[in-house]
Amino acid sequence: MKSRFERIALLGRTHQPPTASVAASTRDVLLQLSECLHNKGADVFLERETADHCNLSDFPVLSLEEIGKTCDLALIIGGDGTMLSHGRRLAPMGVPLIGINQGRLGFMTDIPLQRMVETLSPMLDGQFDEERRSMIQAEVWRDGRCIFQALALNDVVVNRGGTSGMVEFRIEVDGHFVANQRADGLIIATPTGSTAYSLSAGGPVLQPSVAGWVMAPIAPHTLSNRPLVLSNATTISVELVGGRDASANFDMQSLASLLMGDKIVVRKSPHEARLLHPKGLTFFDTLRKKLHWNEGGV
Repeated sequence: MKSRFERIALLGRTHQPPTASVAASTRDVLLQLSECLHNKGADVFLERETADHCNLSDFPVLSLEEIGKTCDLALIIGGDGTMLSHGRRLAPMGVPLIGINQGRLGFMTDIPLQRMVETLSPMLDGQFDEERRSMIQAEVWRDGRCIFQALALNDVVVNRGGTSGMVEFRIEVDGHFVANQRADGLIIATPTGSTAYSLSAGGPVLQPSVAGWVMAPIAPHTLSNRPLVLSNATTISVELVGGRDASANFDMQSLASLLMGDKIVVRKSPHEARLLHPKGLTFFDTLRKKLHWNEGGV
């Protein structure tokens, strides 16, 4: 059966320095995938940095912007960091994404590398479930002007400096004062990011369809400061009022240094990431597998 997707882009890890073993492994995966896709009658393109990273010159190459304009599917090979990096930039262009797990954990890249061809084949025929993942639009404001802005698929994290003490911040939701907190930092996570850093900080896991954020302090000075679940229709403002060398991280892949009085403003982005999953695979299947629930059970 011919693929329902006519123009498919392949994207791999480009955010880490290339090593011979990783590049060779990724190159083998890309070659195997391209053969599978060509057999389905699809036109296959490599993302430019991926092609350079893996030293592949025998494929048509597109920039990320060209992929967003001309391709109707993107296959992302790597771990969740790779999916975040590429997915965050492709989401505003509406390109559906399929993740193939070449990493360790892989909450978003849910197709096992060892079974990628047999799993992908029915998906290319149209047998898949589509899921929309909400995103964060974040801005850093200083002296009344926006000095930095970014999209985040996972989270926005305010962190203390590596050698400094706790930071103190003032939190408002929709202009209403919530609290002044002293902590090592603060995480504002989407449902997608609720299984990442927020989970390690004691935050709850949110089902991806939940229209909310998790706001979780990191090692708070006052133990009654607990994670909160907030509507994603709200606007959250975090003002730095104490501490040195603080920074704001967006998906842990872009960073803004903060000065006293800076505000990080977080709201829901109008863009969503479109993730395609194998038919019948549920979020709870992923949690059981990745978090090793029911090990030793029936």
